[in-house]
Amino acid sequence: MPNSGIQGTAPRTSRWSGWQGIVLVAGTYTYFLIFAQFGFLKRLNELGLSAAHLKVVMGAMAVGGILASLAAARFKVESDPARRLQWSLLGSALAAVLTLLRLNLAGGMAVAALIGISLGVLTVTLVTHLPRWIGATQALMKIALGTGTAYLISNIPGLFTASPKVIAITVAMVVAACIPVARCELQVESGPAEAAPASRNSFLLVLLWFTALVWFDSAAFYIIQHAPALHSGAWVGSANLWRTGGIHLAAAIFAAWLLARRGLAATLTAAFALLAGACVFLLHPLHAGPAAWLYPMGVSLYSVALVAYPAYLLAAGVKERARQAGSLYAVAGWVGSAMGIGMAQHLHRVPPAFIAAATLLFVAPVVWFAGRRYWREMLAAVVVCSVSWGVEQAIRADHPKPAASAETAVELGRHVYISEGCIHCHSQYVRPNTQDVLLWGPASNVYQVQREKPPLIGNRRQGPDLSNVGSRRSPLWLKIHLIDPRAVSPHSIMPSYAYLFRNQRGDELVAYLASLKNPDSKEHLQKVLDTWTPSAKAVEAARRLDGKALCREFCATCHSADGVVRQRWGADFRKPPQSLATGKWKDIPAKATPAEQRLELARIIKFGMPGTNMPGHEYLPDAQIEAMADWLVHLRAAKTGMKAMQR
Repeated sequence: MPNSGIQGTAPRTSRWSGWQGIVLVAGTYTYFLIFAQFGFLKRLNELGLSAAHLKVVMGAMAVGGILASLAAARFKVESDPARRLQWSLLGSALAAVLTLLRLNLAGGMAVAALIGISLGVLTVTLVTHLPRWIGATQALMKIALGTGTAYLISNIPGLFTASPKVIAITVAMVVAACIPVARCELQVESGPAEAAPASRNSFLLVLLWFTALVWFDSAAFYIIQHAPALHSGAWVGSANLWRTGGIHLAAAIFAAWLLARRGLAATLTAAFALLAGACVFLLHPLHAGPAAWLYPMGVSLYSVALVAYPAYLLAAGVKERARQAGSLYAVAGWVGSAMGIGMAQHLHRVPPAFIAAATLLFVAPVVWFAGRRYWREMLAAVVVCSVSWGVEQAIRADHPKPAASAETAVELGRHVYISEGCIHCHSQYVRPNTQDVLLWGPASNVYQVQREKPPLIGNRRQGPDLSNVGSRRSPLWLKIHLIDPRAVSPHSIMPSYAYLFRNQRGDELVAYLASLKNPDSKEHLQKVLDTWTPSAKAVEAARRLDGKALCREFCATCHSADGVVRQRWGADFRKPPQSLATGKWKDIPAKATPAEQRLELARIIKFGMPGTNMPGHEYLPDAQIEAMADWLVHLRAAKTGMKAMQR
């Protein structure tokens, strides 16, 4: 791989000059890291502009950043790079100050667009003309110092944990302090003569490399921030923050050495190996500790290269460097970041298949060039590896790996529960003396919950409590619900977790959920089934509801011959669900009065049938439960009467 040492015309500056460039790089990165990527999101959450609004606001920032990055190379309004840099710094500071206001959705979008536009112009202008402020002597090391310092500042505990308003004020002061520095240019010739081209890789390949790196960075950051177990191990506590900042600074300095000695390709490949390794460890919380070290190392390696490449390693003039820098930051910086966050939001992980595909992006060029020279040796290696793999598979076939014990599966399933973020929507704490006890089972023992590591009480309850879900739902029902939630819960907002069943993680999660049983659950549920009755108000309201339509919506999926669950999963039922069309109910006494039948059916619909695949519908209003039970009683009576007439 080519070396990337800085050479060219002798600069007319001292060895330790170029502090201006260090300050500008540090200020720009600090603004992006602690404010645009972090503090601004916290402020939006304070303003209530989260959930669906968040995508719209951040979309405005991305659009502004992409358009400004592409347009910065053709900027005609202000031709002086120093003055253009000052205007973009001023815009960045103004955007930070505006977040102190009480913004609505339109205001949030406007401020986000201003952040994107200011950053787009700022970053492209800075890297295109960076030799004006850094010079050629030790340029890579100075870039590394600026980048590493920004990461260190962003991880200072007092700033990282500060309120969004404090973060906004701090970064506004930082970028405002950089405005006069932008006028302090070095008295050296600027342009491509200051540094010889160091990268012989095509720009398109480098663009793809940087896009993949930003994608992995953004996805890993989002996963760690939104998984309590991972977040606490990486960023909670002063010691962790100082450690992370120190790793960033040390890795940035190493990046300068690696760029100078081994070139761009080796540096980006090393960065990818570290980030991909971090994402692999993040797949399982039990092994996520190394990710807290690998992630900041990989980020700093590619971050230094992201500044150095368009500034010093491109064999092009100023205009061409500006155009390529604009394309690089628009695609890799903004699009790559959006794609990484989107992946993490929907999948809560970086899929192994995606990691493997990205690995090919970095390995394939090396293999291609090496193969043209060493194809005989590589062919021999492939043959040897293939034979070894075949022998290993034959040995494994004769000595299969024993299945994991039930206890191990439950423990692994608990880690899946944590890593997939189930805690964000489901609680595991039945509050005493509340409606929880009727719906979800016996009250939880707070002292027992506190002894769990970590406790999974949950911070929100968008879905049902899961403390006793193993008593209320069968393993088959849990599996169906994880794969296709709407098949068994028509109005469920839970996403599908079918991908977990591509390997053993899905069955491990089912094993864990099935193990969640309070010792008193069976007795409690039987008592509820014996004593619960719908209120008179619910019975009255049921008369105005369409019980047939409700049964078609909530029951037909299992109890009708053409039901989705019955057709897809019928073979997995130990006992097929009873058909609603026959009017035969094995669990309802034939001699029971219509009122007794209606009450018994209502109890079954409400709380299910323990020990079977019949779930409860605890979340439905009692009036709907009563309406369904009433319609079923009339259906049975009609079927019985019709058979009597036929006889």
